[in-house]
Amino acid sequence: MATIKDVEVLNCEYGKNTIKFLRLHREGKKHFVKEVEVCTHLRLTSAQEYLEGNNSLVIPTDTIKNTVLALAKKNGIPTLEQFAIDICKYFMTFCQVAYVKTYVQEVPWQRLHENGVPHVHSFICVPDGIRFCEAEQCRNGPLVVFAGIKDLKLMKTTQSGFEGFYKNEYTTLPERHDRILCGELFCKWSYGECKDFDFDCIWYMNKIRECILEAFAGPPDCGEYSPSYQKTVNSIQMLVLSKVSQVIEVILNNTFYNVVDMKNLGLTNDKEVSKCSKHNLRGLFRNTQPKSIAAVLHRVVKASKLSHPAPVKASPYL
Repeated sequence: MATIKDVEVLNCEYGKNTIKFLRLHREGKKHFVKEVEVCTHLRLTSAQEYLEGNNSLVIPTDTIKNTVLALAKKNGIPTLEQFAIDICKYFMTFCQVAYVKTYVQEVPWQRLHENGVPHVHSFICVPDGIRFCEAEQCRNGPLVVFAGIKDLKLMKTTQSGFEGFYKNEYTTLPERHDRILCGELFCKWSYGECKDFDFDCIWYMNKIRECILEAFAGPPDCGEYSPSYQKTVNSIQMLVLSKVSQVIEVILNNTFYNVVDMKNLGLTNDKEVSKCSKHNLRGLFRNTQPKSIAAVLHRVVKASKLSHPAPVKASPYL
């Protein structure tokens, strides 16, 4: 049997996942809500709890959960990013904490309108993508912030094809010049080192979600042809990159629609009825997103003007 002297600890961290709660803010009769799910992981300066069973430095996961709730009560949730920053900064005040990472995602509640009038305390959940963020910091290192949107389901019923691809004796896929393009989008970008950003202003004024939709769909009256899922991913990255980020990762989990052959039913199907075939890889590979098309892009700048951007890493919480 190997001894402690024979091994090296490469990583040892722990934390609390899926801390779900609703934060209600009142301004007179008008109410504001933020329902979030938080995951916070810590890495300690010593792995003695792991190697020796000595728990004297361990901050219990129940304490992590209670801390997140207490910070939400005391500070509110001005933005997802600021709340994640608050959590990171708090845990970095513990001398035994070497690294902290926090992930926050928001339930998409929108204020209910009746005859165009916003209701003061009623809301509707609209599943048009989930906004999320991450913040992470190492001891004596910068606090780095990421943000993104996931579970955004998009479709266009024409102006998409897939032709001219490599073929060999095992290729059975036919070329298509007109097909349905559909997928579930994950988009994540880096703000780099934490600065005095107005994160909500960046999100809403730069219209990040609208940029994604514009790049996917093209002009509303005619659309824009997509020769592949890969090119669509790049178009989304380029447009969003022009607005906010240093580094951007996009994953598009394909959903394929195959036209149903109805000749045996005595019917001509002019691409009106298609069968759905969703590619979902969850569970086949450990620690991976269900993905089909994935790419990471970063802005090329001179090192003297801007430090190298932090790499975008797939979150362990997603």
